[in-house]
Amino acid sequence: MECGIERLESSPFFKRDGLDRRGCITDKQDLEYFSVGSAGQLTMLLQRLSLCAGLPLGPRTRSTIIYPRLAKPLTQVSLARANGNSFAHRGELRQAKRIVVKLGSAVVTRGDECGLALGRLASVVEQVAMLQNQGREMMIVTSGAVAFGKQRLRHEILLSQSVRQALHSGQNQLKDMSVPVLEARACAAAGQSGLMALYEAMFTQYSTCTAQVLVTNLDFHDDQKRQNLNSTLQELLRMNIVPIINTNDAVVPPPEPNSDLQGVNVISIKDNDSLAARLAVEMKADLLIALSDVEGLYDSPPGSDDAKLIDIFYPGDQQSITYGTKSRVGLGGMEAKVKAALWALQGGTSVVIANGTHPKVTGHVITDIVEGKKVGTFFSEVKPAGPTVEQQTEMARNSGRTLAALHPDQRGAIICHLADLLVEKKEEILAANKTDMDLAANAGQLSSALLNRLSLSPAKLNSLAIGLRQIAVASQDSVGRVLRRTRVAHNLELEQITVPIGVLLVIFEARPDCLPQVSALAIASGNALLAKGGKEAANTNRVLHELTQEALDIHGVKEAVQLVSTREEVEDLCRLDKMIDLIIPRGSSELVKNIQRAAKSIPVLGHSEGICHIYVDSEAAIDKVIKIVRDSKCDYPAACNAMETLLVHRDILRTTLFDQIIDMLRTERVKIHAGPRFASYLTFSPSEVKSLRTEYGDLECCIEVVDSMQEAIDHIHRYGSSHTDVIVTENEDTAEQFLQQLDSACVFWNASSRFADGYRFGLGAEVGISTARIHARGPVGIEGLLTTKWVLRGDGHTAADFSEHGTLKYLHENLPVTQPQPRQMTAQRED
Repeated sequence: MECGIERLESSPFFKRDGLDRRGCITDKQDLEYFSVGSAGQLTMLLQRLSLCAGLPLGPRTRSTIIYPRLAKPLTQVSLARANGNSFAHRGELRQAKRIVVKLGSAVVTRGDECGLALGRLASVVEQVAMLQNQGREMMIVTSGAVAFGKQRLRHEILLSQSVRQALHSGQNQLKDMSVPVLEARACAAAGQSGLMALYEAMFTQYSTCTAQVLVTNLDFHDDQKRQNLNSTLQELLRMNIVPIINTNDAVVPPPEPNSDLQGVNVISIKDNDSLAARLAVEMKADLLIALSDVEGLYDSPPGSDDAKLIDIFYPGDQQSITYGTKSRVGLGGMEAKVKAALWALQGGTSVVIANGTHPKVTGHVITDIVEGKKVGTFFSEVKPAGPTVEQQTEMARNSGRTLAALHPDQRGAIICHLADLLVEKKEEILAANKTDMDLAANAGQLSSALLNRLSLSPAKLNSLAIGLRQIAVASQDSVGRVLRRTRVAHNLELEQITVPIGVLLVIFEARPDCLPQVSALAIASGNALLAKGGKEAANTNRVLHELTQEALDIHGVKEAVQLVSTREEVEDLCRLDKMIDLIIPRGSSELVKNIQRAAKSIPVLGHSEGICHIYVDSEAAIDKVIKIVRDSKCDYPAACNAMETLLVHRDILRTTLFDQIIDMLRTERVKIHAGPRFASYLTFSPSEVKSLRTEYGDLECCIEVVDSMQEAIDHIHRYGSSHTDVIVTENEDTAEQFLQQLDSACVFWNASSRFADGYRFGLGAEVGISTARIHARGPVGIEGLLTTKWVLRGDGHTAADFSEHGTLKYLHENLPVTQPQPRQMTAQRED
């Protein structure tokens, strides 16, 4: 029966705005485009269309329908598919238009293998519908018919047995009932219709139409059947319908041995892995997502010692893999998945194998993969020239342990050599920096403040070298320093000593001078370092990293500092919780906030905002106020230690001092925002501040009025960011109260907020300023990159010796702290 879909698609109806978000006709006037005569004919046509589309009539009127929307083209067309090649990098997966999602038995079924995991299934449906509504063409290859049928048949058998027992015994108490082993084909026959009905009901919630397609191996071996299948799927995708495909397990024959993967054009359909691979290649899909009950592909069976998840798998790496047993349900194990994935990859389809059962990631695993995030194992034919970030982290950790064991003089020598190289190779550094500056200027995407940060000069390099030599001196008293000694008992002594944290990940934006600074601090504290710089400074960072490794190589620890230059997303790096011990972001508050959100299992040292205050007390000196306010706001407005809010005591309003402050700010072209109380004093006020908790990062600031020093403290505690806050006053008692009561990382009296800096504090440099309540706080130098460990030296002591019936007693005597003489260590040079 012809339903008129072709005629509808060519009608002006599809070019009007008469569809609501679900595809319903929202205006009865739009019905005239159907060219239908009478009202009866119209109703009949609507019913036929609804039946053909498999969807109910729309909710607004009986003359409306929900019709499957035509897929909108993606803004980025899949270039890989146009060339017949798979994607080379994860980031390119965002371009995937046609996607096959394979749901393994372990994903679809419950743990008892009787029935479906409805929560996981609903999550998958939501993600597929979301991608479909973005204009992508989605196909699902699903398991679950056997499990669904097993649940139904078990229920029917138990119900039948209970009825028979009741009839025979005439009693309510039933004997123990056993369920016979159920044949898989029968279960599939009983469960297929229910499984499809469930999918249809779930997708209907997102106004997405589905269609069931059952196939067997024979459908791919017969050219005519294969063409028919291809044509059917193409038509369904054209009409924006999601095909749900499964093997017809009710009639499928047992898999033939030794008939798997016989070339590019032949793959035996032995399970849903091979079915998904065959369909993906047949339909020229851009991406195949295979969801299982493991995180991805491991280099050895998951759960075994030293098993590591493989981020990217390349053809030819099979020999390095040891496969474990297959999952609790289903026909294929990981080996079958890898074979199918490689076959699809050879056919031009990118593949990702990931976990579809993990409760914390199931809700976004599919969309995360399509967004290019590091989830599961990505199969790629393009092997990068350099090491992966995981390999870089491993190299850094191993070399970092050797670095920590060096004599302090040796670590200091490395830093001094790096300082010398910054001066000796300045022409090479500045040439690379000019290339970055020219590229940034031509792109026109960086603000003037960021361009200033990106720029290097001979003066900057000289200052860097001076700071590095300060760090070299400070490194003499860092790793292995004894903090506490205790005599626990006779011949039992305890020490607390400083040790490196481990592997640091420092992420910085367009600030190439950050690389030698954090490298020197990491070397001085014996830590390994992963540095991820902004792409704007790629050329400068490359040269500076080469010089850093040249300096490290004088004592054979070249790999202790690694520059991450691959396409790793920051969010992906933040997931390496088993490899990275501390993350230090250097950049905008947005960068810091994003990293703090992404790094759920790794500590982050830093501050998200620099809302710094200056409080001008009623007893402040005019000359000091003008100098401090000007320097704090105007010296470097984009810095995190620049003043953002000026608090003034009520008594200095309408005084010469206040007038001079305003005149100076206007002369410096600082835009003033009035706080609520300050605005109430003015007839014509500046623009009132939108929020008292604002970091402007430019020549702008807020002015607010307070009645006392205590009110200023309360204001800062409420609206500040615990970064740096200043009081300007000649009253020493008032100043001391301010310094003691204010809970900020840096608190100053009669000094500019711009002094909140590691170099100005004499730390040589800093990895950042921390507003955290534990560990390091304020400008973080070497001390902030150290932790402690406890060393106990005994002579056969046991805890039982100190029990009630033991012979020894605890002494717990504090001993004088003496520093051990460091041992000189010779490390082998790394080639």
